[in-house]
This record gives sequence, structure tokens and C-alpha cells, in this order.
Amino acid sequence: MAEILFDPNGRPLLAHGSGFMATTTGLDSVSRKQVSTVSPDLDYTVTVGTKTVASWGDNNDFPNEAEKIINKTGVLNTGLQFIQRFTLGQGIFPCKVEGYDDDGNEVLKVVNDPKITSFVSSRMVRRYMANALRDYLKFGVAFPEVIPNIDASQIVGIDVKNALFARYLEKKNGIIPGVIVSGDWPDSPSDYKTIDLLDPFDPFSHLNGLRILKKIKGKTFIYPLRNEWSNNEYYPVPLWHSAHVAGWTSIAQKVPSFLMKMYENQISFKWHIKIPYAYWERRYPENNFKSLEDRQAAIQAEMDSIEENLTGPENAHKALFSMFEVNPSGRAEEQWEIENLADKNKPTENLVTSAAANSEILFALMINPNVFGAGMPGGTYAGNQGGSNIREAFLVNIALAWLDRQNILDPLELMLEFNGIKDIELRFRNTILTTLDTGSGTQNTLS
Repeated sequence: MAEILFDPNGRPLLAHGSGFMATTTGLDSVSRKQVSTVSPDLDYTVTVGTKTVASWGDNNDFPNEAEKIINKTGVLNTGLQFIQRFTLGQGIFPCKVEGYDDDGNEVLKVVNDPKITSFVSSRMVRRYMANALRDYLKFGVAFPEVIPNIDASQIVGIDVKNALFARYLEKKNGIIPGVIVSGDWPDSPSDYKTIDLLDPFDPFSHLNGLRILKKIKGKTFIYPLRNEWSNNEYYPVPLWHSAHVAGWTSIAQKVPSFLMKMYENQISFKWHIKIPYAYWERRYPENNFKSLEDRQAAIQAEMDSIEENLTGPENAHKALFSMFEVNPSGRAEEQWEIENLADKNKPTENLVTSAAANSEILFALMINPNVFGAGMPGGTYAGNQGGSNIREAFLVNIALAWLDRQNILDPLELMLEFNGIKDIELRFRNTILTTLDTGSGTQNTLS
């Protein structure tokens, strides 16, 4: 009986039986539509009580589907974590910009105010940055929540609402008024919380205006973070989504399954031992056995003994002795022949496909594959060209992280300014890989 691996839509992907294996190749028109429908932004809404929520993707379930894709695609999951780690660097520190040197670099003066340094190095801030960047990279949007104190005179806390549980309210007069938070998505929830959304154009002015109007007390607010590269009205498209639409995530997922099934079901004969019929006639004459079954059992036992003694790592290089006759014409009779069988399975070909898929996914994330030891697209993992490529790729990643870093720092700078701490800049610490001829393996820099 064949065992068939189906996709969620009932199409067969892999099939195997006791002596065969089959795979489905290519994409039909339905499959192409299925790949492209995992989209973050669709033109329909969901009703929650008297409110209308903008649906996040097909069936209002994009973040859950995206989470499944990420968890099933090793290089995508690792790539996103890599971006998170190098973006966060070695943490942040408060400073003032006193000017610029002749090369255009900032001249920074570190602020040693214990209250400020304690805040920026706190677990609350570290947790906020890690979780905000997680959702920002995975789903293209994050929902930081700023929390005022009881009398609304200061902002004393910042948290991140898990993007799996957050949905935007539909726009009113061109403005998104708030966010619905519930654990019941994608269905219309009966238990939910509504949190007001700060104006993304100028969140500080919006919040300060609410303070003047005394409309902050007892409330919290969402400071929206989003990848502005996307033009979607509500939910941006994450960087990796283009690689998914192109089918590279599906390929990266299928190659391991294909190899596993191939190894489980391959016929891996190494030798073909050819034994002449006459050997068995002399070795086990029919007259020596009471029944045909007894003779067959004896032959079976010897075949098992031959296999046991010639196969397995402990029998490597073992010799086999056999005797044969040469007839008057000079031809051998009853001679055993042992033929070496070539292995038709070439798993390295599938590894080339896997390497190409991994490279394309990393390109979508703007990560040089050399950082992970991968070579050129379509090449094998042995294509890495050394530490120089890794160092240069890492420096490029840090340079490109500026915009994402500023985005996740904005809510923290809003907190400082709202609390009366002005003219303070936040910057990141970086550890830069260097060569040994510089006298050290790493170098600390500020950015």
C-alpha cells in the first residue's frame, strides 16, 4: 500500500511504497493561486461587536500562517533571528551629539545620568526591543504599547502586544483609530481589548495633545511600527514574503522531506553475487532431503549466512573463497561472479537545489549567504570564500540596520521626551569582527 504525503489542499506531494517513490513537480494554476494568497493585506473586514476590523490576510490569519511557514523553513527562521541579533547589537546607550568630525562622523558624549542609564539598560527596554523587532521582521509590523502612570504625568512602561493577537480597526476619515487585541483571532472575538493608536505622522505631538486635554489618564497607547517599504494600507509585507510567493520556501521545505523518503525507500544494493544453478545441485542434492521445503530451508540458511558474512562495516575487505571447474574447452563452470553495482542515487543534486533555495531566501532578507557558510546561488555549502567575506557582509548588514534601529528607538525617545528628558540621543554598541593583524579579534564601535 502506497503512503502519500498531501499538502493542506489535498494535492499529492510525495508517495512511496515498498519498491517505488514518486514526487509531484511543478505548479498547476490552482497551486500558483494558493501560493500567492498568503498575503498580508486584503480588501475585506471583520466585525467585532460594533467595531470593524481590517482583516489581516486571507481569513484574517496571516500572522498565524506566516509563523507556520517560518517555523518550517530553517534558513528563514535562522535568518530572521540573525537580523534581530545584529540589529540589536550589544545594546544601547544615551548620549549627546556635540558635533561632527572632518569625515562626517558624529562626535558623541556619553550621558552618565544614573536614572537614564538604568532605564536604557533595563530588562523592560531590552525585552521591548527584542519583541518589537521580532514581530517587525516576521510580520512587517509591531505593536508597542506605552503605559502612563496613574496620574498620567509620565510614561513608566513599554510593552509589545503580540502581533498574533492584534488587528487594526478600520480607518475613519483616513485615520486608523486603534488596535483590537484578542486571543480569539482569526474568528470574531467575544473577549477583546481596544487600545488607541498614536498618529504615526507625529506620535509625540498626538500624545502631548492628549495630555493637555487630560485624555491620557487610565489609558495605554499603541505606537505603530511598520516596514514602510510596503504600500499596503494596514499591514505591511515582510521582507521574506517575496521569496515565499516565488516558491522558494516551499522548495526549502520539500528537499529535506524528499531526501528522508529517498533514504527510507531506496534500494541500496552494493554487490550482485551471481551463483550458478549447478552449485546448488551439488551442494544440496535433492536426494539428501526428505521434502522440497527442507531443501529450500537449507538453501535459505546458506544465503542468509553469505549475506551476514559479506555485508556490514565489520566485514569490510573480507575475502570470499569459491571453487569452480574448467571444462575441456577452457570455460569456467559453476563459477561465482560478484558485480559492483553503481549507486544511482545522487542526493548531492538535491543539496544544490536546497542551497539555491536557501540563498534566495537569504537574498530576500538582504543577508549575504557567505555569513552562513553558503556560496553562490545554486552552489553547494562548500562555496564559502573565507573570513573576509563574512566580515564584509556583517559590516554591510550593520550599515543597513540604521533605519530599523531608528524605528525601534522612536518609542523609547518618545518616553524620554514625554518625561521631560530632552536633547538625549540613543545609539547602539556594535562588536565588529577584525583580522588578527590588527592585534585583536574584535573591535567595539558605536552607531
